[in-house]
Amino acid sequence: MNREMTSSFLLMTFAICKLIIAVGLNVGPSELLRIGAIDVDGHFTVHPSALASVSSDFGMLRSPEEPLAVLHPSSAEDVARLIRTAYGSATAFPVSARGHGHSINGQAAAGRNGVVVEMNHGVTGTPEPLVRPDDMYVDVWGGELWVDVLKKTLEYGLAPKSWTDYLYLTVGGTLSNAGISGQAFHHGPQISNVLELDVVTGKGEVMRCSEEENTRLFHGVLGGLGQFGIITRARISLEPAPQRVRWIRVLYSSFKVFTEDQEYLISMHGQLKFDYVEGFVIVDEGLVNNWRSSFFSPRNPVKISSVSSNGSVLYCLEITKNYHDSDSETVDQEVEILMKKLNFIPTSVFTTDLQYVDFLDRVHKAELKLRSKNLWEVPHPWLNLFVPKSRISDFDKGVFKGILGNKTSGPILIYPMNKDKWDERSSAVTPDEEVFYLVALLRSALKDGEETQKLEYLKDQNRRILEFCEQAKINVKQYLPHHATQEEWEAHFGDKWDRFRSLKDEFDPRHILATGQRIFQNPSLSLFPPLSSSSAASW
Repeated sequence: MNREMTSSFLLMTFAICKLIIAVGLNVGPSELLRIGAIDVDGHFTVHPSALASVSSDFGMLRSPEEPLAVLHPSSAEDVARLIRTAYGSATAFPVSARGHGHSINGQAAAGRNGVVVEMNHGVTGTPEPLVRPDDMYVDVWGGELWVDVLKKTLEYGLAPKSWTDYLYLTVGGTLSNAGISGQAFHHGPQISNVLELDVVTGKGEVMRCSEEENTRLFHGVLGGLGQFGIITRARISLEPAPQRVRWIRVLYSSFKVFTEDQEYLISMHGQLKFDYVEGFVIVDEGLVNNWRSSFFSPRNPVKISSVSSNGSVLYCLEITKNYHDSDSETVDQEVEILMKKLNFIPTSVFTTDLQYVDFLDRVHKAELKLRSKNLWEVPHPWLNLFVPKSRISDFDKGVFKGILGNKTSGPILIYPMNKDKWDERSSAVTPDEEVFYLVALLRSALKDGEETQKLEYLKDQNRRILEFCEQAKINVKQYLPHHATQEEWEAHFGDKWDRFRSLKDEFDPRHILATGQRIFQNPSLSLFPPLSSSSAASW
């Protein structure tokens, strides 16, 4: 036995001993050795550094929990071999796909008895993006980062139609949720722009699915929270990429006027329209001048009290117009026509022009700044809600002008979307109104910060916001959902629950996949603590 094989054997033996001590050997030694003997072209490891690297996530809200092992696959067949082993084992050990680790509440965790599939591209030579310019699509590995998809498609003058604000997320990860940004009002979420998928089910079957083939699985996986299969390939629709972006921000002191303008803008679908519509709420005066990038000149800072009639809350509309260098003269005229219809504070206009790729990658620049100050790897008690249009004013009064007070700890995004751009056959859940809003409270907790920046304070605010919505009968739906009981999950999915459960029974009958979502309990393992209403209040 050579040195490398001896090292692997010792590490596997160590994992077995650790499991015996920790959990009373729920998985037998013979099964563990069987897992370690899986014939894969990628890399299967139980090295402590590999286990530690997948034990936590971006949210940092749960105690790190190392899995039994990590698989770095090089193909869909590698993933299938692992899942077939799990499906055929006595205990049906959990298997969870992990992309860039950007989950908030441990959704990509496999538990101490499970195996994490590290899907990130580049680890073991997974397939490169394949662009088909004549057919206007790109085939990509499920662990590919969107920023790398962008770079590849731009070589052909093309780009995906719908984005997320942050590009360092994996294709499979966002498609398992929805994938939204300011383009969603027109193009729909990312899951509305998928032509075909390769999926490894909870039985270890590699299935190709689309509108024409395995349709039920295709729509179920999109927005399906990883419950029915691991996405190993996605075919993404493309469009001609613009070269430049006119990026505009304007302020409002009236929430009614702000939302009326946003709703007007998302009703426009012709050529003369803005290409991106978002917005954010400013309850903290410091964020006016320091949010993401230079908003106003530091030499002439804007104070909330000088432009807000209530002296506490401002609303910022963020819009863009895409164009080519050859259209630089006409874009001025088009923007002027569109802006005349809006009712923002006239003195609050901020405009800049930049390359298309720089606009799409704008949040990464903020990430680098935060990393340089050691403010990136901190707890992120994010709360993302879809709020029906009919109740967004009530939400403003109760949350923005109520619960949040005059301090926050990160951006608060708000923008409307059109329900008819979402395919109701997908597993994604939205409010039952034709227009609904995303409200995203993207806060960071600081251990040594002010009281309003501490984790427990922010978690308590999240709890109060959800309680307010329930008491006020505002039928919100969580985006990137996290629920504590089966009853809450059933309420979340509503009319889609029966179909969702049926898909689980068909494609993952032993509840192997994505157990970190805590929707279905793996019947063979006590993987997680019992779910209860009290645990919901602690997140």
